[in-house]
Amino acid sequence: MTVAGVSAAAGAANAPAKSSVPNSKPAWTAHAKNLGHASSSGRVNLRVYLAPNGGIDALKAAVASVSDPKSSNYRKFMSAAQYHAAYDPTTSSLAAVKSWLTSNGLKVTGVETSRRYVSASGSVAAAEKAFGASIDRYTHNGQTVQANASALTVPASLGTSVLTVTGVDTTPHVVQHAATQQAPPPAGFRNGRPCSITYGQLAASNVPQFQGKTLPYAVCGYTGPLYRSAYEGNSSLDGSGVTVAITDAYAAPTIVGDSNKYAGRHGDGTYAPGQFSQVKPGSFSHQPLCGPSGWYGEETLDVEAVHAMAPGANIRFYGASSCLDDDLLAALTTVVDEDAAQLVTNSWGDVEQVETTDQIAAYEQVFLQGAVQGQSFMFSSGDNGDELANTGIRQTDYPTSDPYVTSVGGTSDAIGANGKFTFQTGWGTQKYALSTSGTSWSSLGFLYGAGGGHSSLFNEPPYQAGVVPGSNGAGRAVPDVGLDGDPTTGMLIGETQTFPDGVYYDEYRIGGTSLASPLFAGMTALLLQHAGGGMGLLNPTIYAQAGSSSFKDIHGAPKDAGNVRADNANGVDPSDGIVYSVRTFNQNSSLKLAKGWDDITGVGSPTPDWVTSVG
Repeated sequence: MTVAGVSAAAGAANAPAKSSVPNSKPAWTAHAKNLGHASSSGRVNLRVYLAPNGGIDALKAAVASVSDPKSSNYRKFMSAAQYHAAYDPTTSSLAAVKSWLTSNGLKVTGVETSRRYVSASGSVAAAEKAFGASIDRYTHNGQTVQANASALTVPASLGTSVLTVTGVDTTPHVVQHAATQQAPPPAGFRNGRPCSITYGQLAASNVPQFQGKTLPYAVCGYTGPLYRSAYEGNSSLDGSGVTVAITDAYAAPTIVGDSNKYAGRHGDGTYAPGQFSQVKPGSFSHQPLCGPSGWYGEETLDVEAVHAMAPGANIRFYGASSCLDDDLLAALTTVVDEDAAQLVTNSWGDVEQVETTDQIAAYEQVFLQGAVQGQSFMFSSGDNGDELANTGIRQTDYPTSDPYVTSVGGTSDAIGANGKFTFQTGWGTQKYALSTSGTSWSSLGFLYGAGGGHSSLFNEPPYQAGVVPGSNGAGRAVPDVGLDGDPTTGMLIGETQTFPDGVYYDEYRIGGTSLASPLFAGMTALLLQHAGGGMGLLNPTIYAQAGSSSFKDIHGAPKDAGNVRADNANGVDPSDGIVYSVRTFNQNSSLKLAKGWDDITGVGSPTPDWVTSVG
């Protein structure tokens, strides 16, 4: 019998008043297959997140006040201790929630250090009684899970105390397993040759022309001196006194040696004692879908890109125990509670239709805390354009679409031998393969490009009004800014890898908005050095400067249609031959460059004026 049936049978005339938990019904149930009611004796492990003291709206108002350049409270931030004193849920709220849970047959299994959430477990029947919703079994995205079939409710007296509830929906982003073994270094990869040292240095004259023109070979990979010259000009700032946090899953065991070797080889300066540090969990949970070795490369890119743009900044890496939401949330929570970093760059996310609104509320509370403490969060906008080819739905990614983070999109950057931009355009790639006869190119369609569009979860934030054209309720627009993300014009990084002849350090080119976000974080470290402290939520400042000299508006056709890329067929060396392809520029799904804000590069690419625009 469903919960609704029980209520009807009992006659609910005298039932206590209930309050719905906002956005607590999973959106995915609308297109999932319902397998019927979950076993009443089945288990539920959940978290009840408590609203900040004073309510979530009061916290959002505080963020708006300290983030608005026109406000008298602009940049008057709190310390972490002051935040906890002002906004941690009260002991009375905690006691009331615990009492309610236990009275309904659920066991309280833990309380988060700052009372952010209460962990509880119990039977499906007890959870249904507590939350007034039937819990059913479903299949979606190839998984069988259980979830509430309607919105969760809590007693009206707790309506202002409960922010969200996670765990009733058992979709794997809330499943945790423990393991301690280290993954091996990732499989080795080397760039194919030929490639250009700087943009346009080497013409691809040994392969057919493309659209009647001989294209350049792709760059071997830009390094710090070129990026600093192109983006930061002759600035004497280097990010000294600023700490940039990086969050990723896992932690590369060779990162200290790799990043020092790379920096020493490429003119970024090796790290001073204490300049690079890591915060790691007690153990790592090697989930099957996470691919720990791949995350090692992500960390390597993030660390080396930040240092390339801000050689004087401190870097503090926070490794999550897995790529699941709860573990990444734990890492982000550590970032805000330590309050050691002013900038936080994050090169991960998923499509909005996969994330659930209960998890989003938990993430956003962390972003709000960071914002009132003067911490700026940046997220890559994604690498699949409008996501239509990837998911069948045009949508943005999350957390990059959250109004309380800065979304970093992608450009294709042509940096010449003089260290200046030959051109910049939007990152969006169509791939063309060389025919077996070696005489023509054939299209393989859209390959990848910077993510963007309008969120289906969030309304347009006030800071975008009047800058994002024709939004009119279309939702939070993504991205906010754009920097180099195209793998064809990407960064050379160095990492210990597993090659056929052994495990050792080597270098390769990489791109994606996973590159763009740490590049922007490093460049913004110079801004904070100049401004003398943190900025909190950057977006009101970014949009206030849209159209100014702080940002270059990226629009129009690029000088070249694309580049020729040469790849080793075996990924390591030319012994099995070279594979040639053309990778085009500025061809990104349904997303288009435009004058002013656009859904590939946002308000544009930061210029040297960005780093001195505040303070």
